[in-house]
Amino acid sequence: MGKWMVSAKKADFNRIAERFHIDPVVARIIRNRDVVGEEEIEKFLHGTMADLYDPTLLLGVGKAAQILSEKTQEKKKIRVIGDYDIDGICATYILTACLEACGAVVDAVIPHRITDGYGLNERLIEEAARDGVETILTCDNGIAALPQIACAKALGMTVIVTDHHEVPYEVQVDGSRTQTLPEADAVVDPKQSGCPYPYKGICGAVVAYKLMQIYLGRMCSAGAVTEEEKTALLRELLAFAGFATVGDVMELTDENRILVKYGLQQIEKSGNAGMRALLAVNDLSDRKLTGYHIGFILGPCLNATGRLDTAARALAMFRTKDQAEAFTIAGELKALNDSRKEMTRQGTQQAIEMIENSTLKEDKVLVVFLPDCHESLAGIIAGRIRERYYKPVFVLTRAEEGVKGSGRSVEAYHMYDKMSECKELFTKYGGHKMAAGLSLPEENVETFRAYLNAHSGLQEEDLTEVVHIDVPMPMSYVTTTLINQFSLLEPFGNGNPKPVFAQRAVKVCRGQILGKNKNVGKYRVSDESGNEYDMMYFGDLDGWHSFLTVHFGEEEVRRLYGGDGSEIVISVIYYPDINVFRGREQLQMIMQDYRA
Repeated sequence: MGKWMVSAKKADFNRIAERFHIDPVVARIIRNRDVVGEEEIEKFLHGTMADLYDPTLLLGVGKAAQILSEKTQEKKKIRVIGDYDIDGICATYILTACLEACGAVVDAVIPHRITDGYGLNERLIEEAARDGVETILTCDNGIAALPQIACAKALGMTVIVTDHHEVPYEVQVDGSRTQTLPEADAVVDPKQSGCPYPYKGICGAVVAYKLMQIYLGRMCSAGAVTEEEKTALLRELLAFAGFATVGDVMELTDENRILVKYGLQQIEKSGNAGMRALLAVNDLSDRKLTGYHIGFILGPCLNATGRLDTAARALAMFRTKDQAEAFTIAGELKALNDSRKEMTRQGTQQAIEMIENSTLKEDKVLVVFLPDCHESLAGIIAGRIRERYYKPVFVLTRAEEGVKGSGRSVEAYHMYDKMSECKELFTKYGGHKMAAGLSLPEENVETFRAYLNAHSGLQEEDLTEVVHIDVPMPMSYVTTTLINQFSLLEPFGNGNPKPVFAQRAVKVCRGQILGKNKNVGKYRVSDESGNEYDMMYFGDLDGWHSFLTVHFGEEEVRRLYGGDGSEIVISVIYYPDINVFRGREQLQMIMQDYRA
């Protein structure tokens, strides 16, 4: 259990509520998300596509669009080189769909996670040269591929880089940073110095989408597509930009919220055969979609094929016009994801045992070497370990050449910056504040662990997760009207979490265990007003039962589940929901955390 902290940001909540016709609780949640000022609040609540930033503000986007339009009209062969995750797959599809619609000679290659690794490599460059490719267009990679792009240029190719990752830099004597850009013909990355684009938090697929807005405008003027075709194509591809934004765990703030809001609507009515098939095999057809469905059901199917097989299958699913083929591939992706879940569970358990039975548990930065773990699962396992221990985590595994790994961080630890301090240990590395990837010789593993822990800069308070409570609110205040207003705050996700509330002195009267795997708790609870509510718990039931036994005794736990009625009284963090069963709506509370 983390440290509970009530968000206490100040504002005139009643005035905001009156001005925007919302409950004061909703006004307070908006303030907790650091949205201030009438213009920003209006955009947060009711932002439309018209509120998205002008794509021409991206440094280099005009030059990139010009090159692509010229190559299209000259019928020069263009190869899109993407990445094997959700963002890379969606970005690759966006680029190829637009280029093909305008008559470009284009194909796409997604590197194989095991044999190629992340991003460009010399083999891919040489293969492109042999295939007569004149222009390489990267997406979701390329910003750190300086030698590979130099190789392509030496072979006479045109190179355009579109990316959203951090630009490699050198720290100068005075502590300043000097970025080093690849010598490409055009570079589009909002994180490059001098880029005036006002929001740096877009994913690779959105960078690709913005470039295609400019490119399609040029090709429309050239007569390659009509205005109607351009508009329809951009509307359809918004589904992929929104999908990637959630799947790549971008912050759902500013324009990302708008992209995801309208992207989800477009996914629901998508005309893409692959997208429809992916929804169908996951039983999500004709459902209202949320960020949860992308992040935890649909997205992992795309990531699974990139981890355990080849992400080219996911790209083929989106590119096919054949519904039967799309369904076949979608079914295979779902099966791969089911397999991935079990492999992840085993790898996570192995990592936990290694930490608990060694001196690793004393480290502030966990570096866990699992030689036999499938290298593609390292990032997922690192995330699970980070959740358990709330520490920065690197999970490393033995690869064909040396050791590969992935890291997941906590808020107080900038992972990419810390890795840059010891970059001589790596053969390759990249990432950002909260996540990273790396390759290094096996003999450097222990040196890497020692360096990170000697220079972590982390204090104990940095390693205590803080649970931010939006409002201390009695359950008796909750109404269906209030819950319906929460929809104005969606989509929820990274950077815009689902609001949570707290109440003391909640009596847990009766309970039962539900679910096929007996992993869901349902309880009848009452507050000081005497009102009773249903409360669900989807978390760690073993931990919950241990807590109850320690604080209230085995007899009270027996009474809780035996129907006799317990005297258990706790404080809870919860969020309210509406349960719909057989057409009947009923309020219920979802317990997130608890205290004696």
